[in-house]
Amino acid sequence: MTAVAPNPPKPITSGKDPRFAPTLYAHVGQPESWTLGYYRRNGGYEAVKRAFGMGADTVIDEVKKSGLRGRGGAGFATGLKWSFMPLNDGKPHYIICNADESEPGSFKDRYLLSEDPHQLIEGMIIAGYAMRASVGYIYIRGEYVHAAERINAAIEEAREAGLLGQNVMNSGFDFQLHLHRGAGAYICGEETALMNSLEGLRANPRLKPPFPAAAGLYGLPTTINNVETFCAATQILKFGAEWHAGMGTEKSKGMKLFQVSGPVARPGVYELPLGTTFRELIYDWAGGPLEEMKAIIPGGSSCPMLRWDDKTLDTPMDYESIAGAGSMLGTGGVTVIPKADCIVNATWNMVRFYGHESCGKCTPCREGISSWMTRMYEKLVRGHGQPGDVQLILDMSENIGGRSFCALADACLGPVLSSIELFREEYDSLAQFQTPTYPARRRWKDA
Repeated sequence: MTAVAPNPPKPITSGKDPRFAPTLYAHVGQPESWTLGYYRRNGGYEAVKRAFGMGADTVIDEVKKSGLRGRGGAGFATGLKWSFMPLNDGKPHYIICNADESEPGSFKDRYLLSEDPHQLIEGMIIAGYAMRASVGYIYIRGEYVHAAERINAAIEEAREAGLLGQNVMNSGFDFQLHLHRGAGAYICGEETALMNSLEGLRANPRLKPPFPAAAGLYGLPTTINNVETFCAATQILKFGAEWHAGMGTEKSKGMKLFQVSGPVARPGVYELPLGTTFRELIYDWAGGPLEEMKAIIPGGSSCPMLRWDDKTLDTPMDYESIAGAGSMLGTGGVTVIPKADCIVNATWNMVRFYGHESCGKCTPCREGISSWMTRMYEKLVRGHGQPGDVQLILDMSENIGGRSFCALADACLGPVLSSIELFREEYDSLAQFQTPTYPARRRWKDA
């Protein structure tokens, strides 16, 4: 059975194509878009009906054929991940939505949660049905108070309408959904730390293997996906795998929510096909830079920086192309850094963030990032640098990289190592008591 709507939206090809019709963000900003009545008037919960008609195994096959890859940063094939859930094992299964959006430069999920919560709920029902999971959790960032209120209200609406609970839509499928608010810890974005937090434990990462599909929440099979991924699954079951696979590139298919931060004319979130270039995103959609630029962070603060030049601007924003350029697509959080800004200070801001958010479980992160790396950057930007300081940062990075319990320390090293490689002269000027080559007015800011 094919799950294709009569008139699916046509994809954008390039620039401001008038055929562009957003799907994930189609109703963001519309009056009452967060209510069940609005959502159903605009085709809501039709995708669930199609899923029930197709059968659970066919739903997973449909997601596989769509080419959907996880939108939380790793880019793992979603259909393949869903197929890892053991079937007919006699155990309860769980699905979890990672809505702990805390990566600096990322803010796309916030609007899905607050403006279109039923799209997420529908995607989780579809995923639960496909993976035989009868319970789902939405783990939302603690600071998203407004979004949490909207999600709670949407869950109650769905439950009262028979879309959650026993015998969903008379399908014979039972599915309960719960909202859990975090307490403002970035480490809870790591899936195993998130599960520990859900269980009421300290939010420390777990050793893998075992992986969550085998032993996740409460030691039972669990699948975790990002907000955008579940919402994309809703659209795939609504419009069909072929529709989704017809957008993007050969290996990076579909639409993606790209976020633009920094001094551009129209910062914000833009729903565009994977493979759109940085130039198209920044100039055609975000209105262009407001001053001269020096660097781009392509996918959130943990991604290595790229130099602002024609080669970078013409790089397609897909998983393979950005990896080939030396960075990562990540969450699609594009941050532009002005030429007038000190790159060492900009990196220090990120190092301080990761140092503050470390859970302290392992020595490379606790001592390497939270203590020594943070202090070395502060020493440089406050004018106390000495010859050899930059090499010491590189030596520390070599001892930290790949040695921490989870990926947080490696995430911190992304901007550190790339900024030194691309802008070594700025580091050396601070480490040798020389006059900086950039304006002093933006040399540093006090902690």
